[in-house]
Amino acid sequence: MNMFNQVKREIGVNFNEAKNAEIRFWAPEADRVDIQTAQKLLPLEKKDLGYWELQSDALQPGSTYNFLLNGETLIPDPASLRQPEGVHGVSEAVDLKAFVWTDQAWKNPALGSYVLYELHAGTFSPEGTFEGVIGKLDYLLDLGITAIELMPVAQFPGERNWGYDGVFPFAVQNSYGGAAGLQKLVNACHEKGLAVVLDVVYNHMGPEGNYFGQAGPYFTEKYHTPWGSAINFDDAWSDGVRRYFIENVLMWFRDFHLDALRLDAVHAIKDLGVKHVLQEISQEVDLLMEATRRNYYLIAECDLNDNKYINPLTQHGYGMDAQWIDEFHHALRVTAGEPTTGYYSDFTGIKHLEKAYRDGYIYDGIYSPHRLKTFGGKAEGNTGSQFVVFSQNHDQVGNRMLGERSSELLSYEMQKLMAGAVLCSPFLPMLFMGEEWGETHPFLFFTSHGDPELVKAVREGRKAEFAAFHAEGEAPDPQSEDTFNRSRLQWDLLEEEGHQQLLSFYKTMIGLRKQYGPLNNTERSQLTVSADAATNCLVLKRWEDGVQVLCLMNFSKKTQDITIPDDKPYWRKILDSADPKWKGPHAAPASIDALQSLEIQPQSILIYTNKYA
Repeated sequence: MNMFNQVKREIGVNFNEAKNAEIRFWAPEADRVDIQTAQKLLPLEKKDLGYWELQSDALQPGSTYNFLLNGETLIPDPASLRQPEGVHGVSEAVDLKAFVWTDQAWKNPALGSYVLYELHAGTFSPEGTFEGVIGKLDYLLDLGITAIELMPVAQFPGERNWGYDGVFPFAVQNSYGGAAGLQKLVNACHEKGLAVVLDVVYNHMGPEGNYFGQAGPYFTEKYHTPWGSAINFDDAWSDGVRRYFIENVLMWFRDFHLDALRLDAVHAIKDLGVKHVLQEISQEVDLLMEATRRNYYLIAECDLNDNKYINPLTQHGYGMDAQWIDEFHHALRVTAGEPTTGYYSDFTGIKHLEKAYRDGYIYDGIYSPHRLKTFGGKAEGNTGSQFVVFSQNHDQVGNRMLGERSSELLSYEMQKLMAGAVLCSPFLPMLFMGEEWGETHPFLFFTSHGDPELVKAVREGRKAEFAAFHAEGEAPDPQSEDTFNRSRLQWDLLEEEGHQQLLSFYKTMIGLRKQYGPLNNTERSQLTVSADAATNCLVLKRWEDGVQVLCLMNFSKKTQDITIPDDKPYWRKILDSADPKWKGPHAAPASIDALQSLEIQPQSILIYTNKYA
């Protein structure tokens, strides 16, 4: 029996076994609701809690429709599964169960084994589609990736957007390949042994094509966010809004077979109810896992350094399985030479990087000069698999005025060192598409809005945001197609000198993480770390079952001497980023003795072990 068929989507237009449409629309303040198809206008029956329902054979998969409220307001379906004409057009009925899955043998691996690769479907491949991503899966497997993470794919205006302006959370972007295209991509990933994570946005809606306010009280004036009125998770009529987003979570897991969701900026979700909406989502996902007998993960982006988000429900936490942690990135970038301006001003460099390796959170109840207050709490009892770390991601690259990647900001040697610093951590490592070969194209902020006033506002806002950077030139026009095209990956760089060696280094580094238990282990207690601010060097030692791994990092621009720990008689080298085979300046000794003073090359990482795996 297919356990997926025992549960189904409860809102929008869906199809039962008899292929009749089951229509359920939430509009608690409407007096009348009709569904308008190309041929008919059909009234819905009012039910409890603001829902309107109808079962009809007038809609079939592929039928287009709108909802008519009170006989005068015509809007697309907020729970639409497809917008063939974009955000202002008609909705299209889709039978999500029509796709033939072949991933029955797939088993979502333990979260601790994830090596993540964040990508944007529109710029990752030449095609800019899900089909284009499928064409690169063998490359990702060869690299050593175990899970791809897609930036948001909910329908947005036009064909060019990061995805955070989505206004149809259930509809997969038509220009990427729609629902069937995403199902095909997930199925292909599972057949090759790759997990799939999807970035979803539940803290705000995009501005263009946003018809939620006309459908019902999806927003509240109780709170305000950077994007305007907050989504209504705890005000009058909030039950229907909460159910809407819970249904969205369940759909991605049940109907698209996704393995994990990354929930964008959960700190911006305003909910002061007794049960936070994240807790309710976690409970519902637990029930779905019982029904489908598959594991699913919830990964939150959260900048509050509050482990209640990632603590289990049994400990009165919110039940998220993991979180993105920007502080590791910030400490790493400052250690690598990033100017201490803006939010980087809170980070001292290598001593904070040392603390990040040890404690997860850097600001864990200490004073934050940038925030002018004591900030954060301790991550006690949380394993390393609950934290996702990176040296760059879409935000940290794309929110720069010129969208420069590490390849444009840092030396070749430093790029290898930062990769090693991430992949040697006891956390979940994530790469941002193209970093592994030193992609030189920027990743810029781009849009394709259709509203001229909105286009003007976005352009002016972007210029104002970077007014202090006028010496660096003009902020690129987000609306320009050239801005989008400049953000595409250059796959031909893989054939060029330097890029080939960097890719080889990444493959080797990922391979070592998988091969050696101490590197693959996300148990935070099985490590020691010490940093020397004077030399800008860090010594990280990790162990498991008698095997030890010693990671020596020199972030300075000078050759430095490091004294080897004395608890093992000798160490054998398994990685040297300064090796000439990776265009490095000089290889270190193949083996070293305890208490030996070792010379380590500038901006390099050395890894030794007491036992070959």
